[in-house]
Amino acid sequence: MAGDWKAELANFFEELQILKESKQEALKDFIQFCEFVVETAFETLEDELIQYGIKSKIIKITGKSIAFQINFGKSRISHFKYIIYLPKGSLNLKLKLKLKGRKTKNSEAEEKEIDFKKEISPDHILDLEKEDIIQDVLEKYKNFVYESEAVLE
Repeated sequence: MAGDWKAELANFFEELQILKESKQEALKDFIQFCEFVVETAFETLEDELIQYGIKSKIIKITGKSIAFQINFGKSRISHFKYIIYLPKGSLNLKLKLKLKGRKTKNSEAEEKEIDFKKEISPDHILDLEKEDIIQDVLEKYKNFVYESEAVLE
């Protein structure tokens, strides 16, 4: 029994190392996902929105979040923001999605936080393609605009 604490201590440091490696791996995967999938989807959407006279922009905080902001027409005022982020201390790609929007240029922004693609397991997030992201942004944006219009009338 005297040697049990040594095994317990060794086990503790082994588990701690696994946790640290998992966090690093999740961060690396998130950065890769943002760079190769999400950012290209946002760029494609940005180019398309120009055709409708709508300004938009991509906001990146490497290793933390990536956002796509859609403005009111050609103004600089944010109408809708779609933000994907990796929660602090994450061990996998169980990402969060923050949606911010204002119904009018003068109204206060409303914010909602949900799981990003909750129907997909964290192990399959990297399987998403840019079209999946574009579809999700459009769905959330359209729902927000329709809800806004219903309230304003």
